[in-house]
Amino acid sequence: MAHSELTSLNLAEAAGLVRRREISPLELTSAHLERIEALDQKLNSFITVTAESALSRAKQAESELHKGETLAGKPLSLLKDKEITLLRRHNVGFVFQFFNLLPTLTTEENITLPLIIDGKNPRQYQERLDNLLSLVGLSERRNHKPDQLSGGEQQRVSLARALITEPEILLADEPTGNLDSKTGISIMELLRLSRDELGQTIVVVTHDARAAAYADRVVFLRDGKIATHKEIDAQATVQDNLKSIMAEIESLET
Repeated sequence: MAHSELTSLNLAEAAGLVRRREISPLELTSAHLERIEALDQKLNSFITVTAESALSRAKQAESELHKGETLAGKPLSLLKDKEITLLRRHNVGFVFQFFNLLPTLTTEENITLPLIIDGKNPRQYQERLDNLLSLVGLSERRNHKPDQLSGGEQQRVSLARALITEPEILLADEPTGNLDSKTGISIMELLRLSRDELGQTIVVVTHDARAAAYADRVVFLRDGKIATHKEIDAQATVQDNLKSIMAEIESLET
């Protein structure tokens, strides 16, 4: 759909388009889901996947679905397409590099869009919405539209949108890739905060070693395959963890 057409949408129309799969702002990187169990993630953990070109490598590694892989206790290989779509909608949150906010919707409306798509009444989630707006520091900008927000603020909206449904796992595709370094750090700190305060399980795909340093665990990919993984020292500084990650990357390249 052209941008000029998107700018004329109201909330109900946008939700209807997503339901009919004419647009899909929430499932653009759904290919990441099928192989995520290969990372052997622990509940309530923060994992980063990194490589020289992490996204393309991750897509290669995630291209096949093997029997026995599950999400929310359900074997993915046995589910039909519609069942997998509903499983993603109810159990997976997505954060994208380019935000994917609908331009005619306010901050609050963009955050609650997944609820509308799922046929739920956003008013019943007002307390969670308020808490998330506070978490991401946008309580005073809830009625602003994307073009009235900075890049960092738009990514904060994207994060709150991913968390509104209380997903079992949050997948972030290069969440700092379209931001300057200072703003990118603030987004990683927010992801860390959502892990620590909400107990959120997070998997971030990134080529940015600094972003990876905020995780509990880093999975390194090489030639589309998992090469090794590293537990991050929770007591160490981000700078020390960054040095450790860079040393691991250098060892894989030799």
